Amino acid sequence: MVDLRTRFGRLVKAHRVRLGITQEALAERAGISTDMVSKIESGNSGARFGVIVQLADALEVDPAELFTPHLPAGQLQRLPLTEITSRLASLSDSELRWLKGIIDAALQSKAL
Repeated sequence: MVDLRTRFGRLVKAHRVRLGITQEALAERAGISTDMVSKIESGNSGARFGVIVQLADALEVDPAELFTPHLPAGQLQRLPLTEITSRLASLSDSELRWLKGIIDAALQSKAL
């Protein structure tokens, strides 16, 4: 349980830093105390489901992103990527193949 709290706290902090906001600003956005944010980020306290959802909303991420098994080495998943992925999921196989061709062509020209 301690590892999960630590990982959760680190991911909350990483997303907060990504947004460039303070613990105070996150607390205000999430409707919780700054002390609670501090305890969560340090791994000294867990959070109930309601608070997890509030934090995720305040951090503009899906709640599942706060429980990933690995801390990302680079950038964290961002909202535009999530939106694009959601839109792509609704396309047919032929539409996806067409888009893949466009993406491949665009990225190939970038590599030149």
